[in-house]
Amino acid sequence: MVKARAHVIVKGKVQGVYFRGHTQEQARAAGLTGWVRNLPDGSVEAVFEGERGAIEKVIKWCHEGPPAARVTGVTVNWEDWRGEFDTFSIRW
Repeated sequence: MVKARAHVIVKGKVQGVYFRGHTQEQARAAGLTGWVRNLPDGSVEAVFEGERGAIEKVIKWCHEGPPAARVTGVTVNWEDWRGEFDTFSIRW
């Protein structure tokens, strides 16, 4: 199992559509840790840590998001795994 970390920015209609809650559900189901939050510019930012393949699956989901979302772009920056999280949380 290759551990990794990804810093992700999701753009589009991704606030007010329960994107953070669904992202948390997807990440926890995949066994990932990290966090997700809304940004002032209307995008959503997330950090995922865990098995690289699981992160890739959640990032693939981020390209679609929940039913009411309209994703226009996803930026992913891969980083070294740090192991700094115990769970996956929503940040305010």
